[in-house]
Amino acid sequence: MNAEPARSPMTIGDVLGLLRPEFPDITISKIRFLESEGLVEPERSPSGYRKFCDADVERLRYVLTAQRDHYMPLRVIRQHLEARDRGESAPPLGAPRQGPAEPDRRRPRTLVAADTTAPDPAVRLTRRQLLDGAGIDEALLARLEEYGLVRRTGAHYEGEALNIARVAAALGEFGFEVRHLRAVKAAADRQVGLIEQMVAPQLRRRSRGAHEQAAEAAREIAALSVRLHAALVGAGLRESLDR
Repeated sequence: MNAEPARSPMTIGDVLGLLRPEFPDITISKIRFLESEGLVEPERSPSGYRKFCDADVERLRYVLTAQRDHYMPLRVIRQHLEARDRGESAPPLGAPRQGPAEPDRRRPRTLVAADTTAPDPAVRLTRRQLLDGAGIDEALLARLEEYGLVRRTGAHYEGEALNIARVAAALGEFGFEVRHLRAVKAAADRQVGLIEQMVAPQLRRRSRGAHEQAAEAAREIAALSVRLHAALVGAGLRESLDR
């Protein structure tokens, strides 16, 4: 019986398509980051393009599973992979770790590294947790702080910093530098100021629940503003590309 033929080398886009059904948050930038950390080492074509094999995909699947289901930091995952590469038996991943059913709001909880779910604004992250969770390096985080997109409170970062860092890294794949995002930050600051003006009368009320009502109204306005912004950008792009 003939052996099953080996699959042709895969591009990074092929790998993304294979992994995304199981890991919806995976991005090309995340795969490149894991490569830069030495967790996967695809071959390169003479022109420099990555060529992934089945073993590379399985290695990435192992890394992503360890992050998502077991909250393992990259340094521990690397130790497991190095042990496997040496032919040693790495510790089994075991059953997925269960997070707390209800966070304690009296004391902000700390997000574990590389949690791929949307961050809770009440979460607090260390610098290493933010770097691992967003899949970015120290240089990019330093630029995000320099331009005011990410801010640290004491020794920690708020939950929104994780989303901001992830999006900034994804935009970087399209050639955006952090300095290009200053206009987005300025527009967001103006929007915040406008929303504050709209809910100010509610905040001045002395009735019970006025503050909560103002906060809810602010969230609804913010959500509508995001939808409007997306619609306007989409309309503008269609007009520009149809010219």
